[in-house]
This record gives sequence, C-alpha cells and structure tokens, in this order.
Amino acid sequence: MAASLPQKPGMAVLPPGVTSAPGQPPLPPQGALREISPVFLCRIGQETVQDIVTRTMEIFQITRATQLPNGVTQSHAMYQDRFGKLQEHLRQLALLFRKLRLLYERCVEMTSDLQEGPTELVPYVGEDPGSIRVESCSPAVSQERQEVLEKVRQKNQEMKAVMDQMRNLLWDINAMLTLRK
Repeated sequence: MAASLPQKPGMAVLPPGVTSAPGQPPLPPQGALREISPVFLCRIGQETVQDIVTRTMEIFQITRATQLPNGVTQSHAMYQDRFGKLQEHLRQLALLFRKLRLLYERCVEMTSDLQEGPTELVPYVGEDPGSIRVESCSPAVSQERQEVLEKVRQKNQEMKAVMDQMRNLLWDINAMLTLRK
C-alpha cells in the first residue's frame, strides 16, 4: 500500500518525459507521483549521493590539475576556463544537496508513522543488548532467549580467540619475511 504524497508549495512537477536537470533521470508523471514509496525515494537519494560523490571527485581533479601561478605566466584563458568549470560543478553540487535534503524530508514525512526509529532497531557499539526493551513473554521463551544469548557470547569469545591467533600468526609470518630480506 503506497502512502499518499502531499504536495509542498514551491515544488514544481514537470510534465512526463521532461528531465529535472541535465544528467538527471526524468520525473514520473503526476499521477504516479502520488504513489511514490519511501523505498523509491531512498533509491533516488542513493543516486543523488552517488552524483554528489562524482561531482566532488571532479572538483578535486580540477583543483589538482590546476598549477599555482607562482611567478609563471600561464594562459589567462586557461585559468578562466578551469574557474568556470569549478563554479559550474559547485553550483551543481549545491543543487544536488538541496535535492537530497528534499528527498530526506519527504522520506521522514512518509515514514513518520513508524513505531520504532532506526536507533531502536540497531544497538550502538558497546551498548548492552539487555538495555533493549523486550516485551513480556512466557518463561519458556525467556529461558530460550537467555540460552541463545549465552551461546552467542560463547561463540563471540571463540571467534575472538581465533582472530587473535590469526593476528599473531600473521605477525610471525611478516616478521619472518622481514628477516629474510
């Protein structure tokens, strides 16, 4: 079941087949816009983040290729061209961040009725798993849960011991290889 999508003032909907910006995927028709799911918005957000990373890498490449004018006379037109490219990339980057912000706000609006937030679903590193609330259940289920938790603790300890042994073995191998050289 798709949630209805309220229209925000100032957000223009383009006709079908018209792209939102050069290099951006076309927006769906307005009828389909009302049935966009948060998952679809997250996918668009992921693509937007990928575009942001690509643009940022291009900015770094432009700045890396630019030679500092430390007394050497270079073509003024070349500097103006690179400066123009840099300005265009920065402008596009700002637009992508605005788009990402709008997608985030829309996802938050559409998922506001969820009972649990993401911080309640996944515990933080170092957080005691016992601090997570557990609904009351039968004693047999509670006992089974405690047994499973104890088995997980034991397996974690065994895995830690194996990782320590592997680490020590790798140290020894690296030390022997160093002495061989």
